[in-house]
Amino acid sequence: MSTTKRWLRTSFVDVFRDFRPSYIPPLMVYLAAGASGLTAIAGTFFVKEYLGLSAEFLATLSFWAGIPWTLKIPLGHIVDLIWSRKAILVYLGAGLLATSMLIMFGLVAYPASMAATLSIEAWFVIATLLAPVGYVLQDVVADAMTVEAVPATNRDGRAFSDAESKSMHTTMQTFGRIAVILGSVSVALLNIGVFSDASELTEDGKALLYARLYLLALVIPLTSVIGVTIGALSTRAKRQKPTASPAITANWWILGGSAAFVIFTLGTGLSPLPFAQEIVFIGSLLIVLFILHRLVLELEPRARWPLLGTAIIIFVFRATPGPGASVTWWEIDVLGFDQQFLSVLTLVTAALTLAGMLLLRPLIATKSIANVVVFLSLASGLLMLPNIGLYYGLHEWTSSWSAGVIDARFIAILDTMLESPLGQIAMIPMLAWIAQNAPPNLKATFFAVLASFTNLALSASSLGTKYLNQIFTITREVKDASTGAVTIAADYSQVGQLLTVVAAIVLVAPIATVWLIQRTAFNTKQ
Repeated sequence: MSTTKRWLRTSFVDVFRDFRPSYIPPLMVYLAAGASGLTAIAGTFFVKEYLGLSAEFLATLSFWAGIPWTLKIPLGHIVDLIWSRKAILVYLGAGLLATSMLIMFGLVAYPASMAATLSIEAWFVIATLLAPVGYVLQDVVADAMTVEAVPATNRDGRAFSDAESKSMHTTMQTFGRIAVILGSVSVALLNIGVFSDASELTEDGKALLYARLYLLALVIPLTSVIGVTIGALSTRAKRQKPTASPAITANWWILGGSAAFVIFTLGTGLSPLPFAQEIVFIGSLLIVLFILHRLVLELEPRARWPLLGTAIIIFVFRATPGPGASVTWWEIDVLGFDQQFLSVLTLVTAALTLAGMLLLRPLIATKSIANVVVFLSLASGLLMLPNIGLYYGLHEWTSSWSAGVIDARFIAILDTMLESPLGQIAMIPMLAWIAQNAPPNLKATFFAVLASFTNLALSASSLGTKYLNQIFTITREVKDASTGAVTIAADYSQVGQLLTVVAAIVLVAPIATVWLIQRTAFNTKQ
């Protein structure tokens, strides 16, 4: 019992004792990022009810929406170069986010006026692509701000030991994930209330509700702006320069490679070349690997290989494909999951992710990423079984002998409760490693390059999702807006096969990668 109490105290009490006011500015930016889900459910139903976009197209759009995150490479280096004026990037990001939200508001509230300029689908694509650019501008600054938030010495001027420094940076990164989750919890609670009677509304009533949510979402960029403003005022009040970024000269390998990446991506993406996504992905990966190679030369040789091994493991873990939007459509149409219930699932996911990160913080601070990823992969693969069971009628059997208690929604909530802590955990060890070990004048650059590399994995995941949705064709019912005639019939007959294949990939690919990496020079041993 004493061991359990000690574990709980370390997880839930000590972490908050370590909180410092200097953490607040970056945490507000992370809070805004977590709140980005405010319009996610409204967006899902808007696409399903008003747009005739296929699951394959949405996976393709997801791929392009992930590409801006690789811009963290030049942006991170720029943050190091303009450290005292880095808030400018947050303000610019806030403007792009506000523009994206206002476009979506116009699409929902004034579709005819918007369509007079561009098609509804074109406006939707523009809004979808603007948002990640805004978030990446803000995120790259927040990552760098977490470094200056952690002191190098104690009150007596003594430098902290490596173990103490690692613990503090792990705590700071944990607080960063906590802020993201608190943002998710807040908007999930709001959505539960907003969508309480959505199923009873007319189509016009739902559109008005969605429009109000997009206007309310303007508080998200405002939150991040307030955060960096507080940080700037705090620094000015102390009359000291930030300590995280000593004098630095531009690294033209990084800037030149990044410029080549941007030109290559835009040129290929706008061209009519076949397999444009694949070409962009492979080219982007090669460019990022080149920049990463140049950057790790700044590290001691003994530190290079474990970092690269860690990055490869996380890349594969994040690159595993998902089932895509088609499974959500199936849950809505077949299982009857409405807006409010999806909001409940979001709340459960966010709250339990927060609890899971706190409980596992001592483990994350002491174990390598290899151990963490093996655990997460086993859990993720096994926890897809309830979803597969729902497709094959598990809820009908459990409902029959439980007097309707253990129905589809009960199983979905239970599965979400078990699975939810997994997604945010994998990145914490690598973020803490960078914050502790990267050269002081290149912290933001290291954050940006490693994040760009691992975020390319999400683009690979989107490609995999697209391929799976090409193999397993799943469609929802689409009606002509003017006549009400069905133009595409619903077909969910291959959902079970899709879920099974995804579960197998999620389980096998990361574990096999860990097994291989740990037998090479890239071993992640600490």
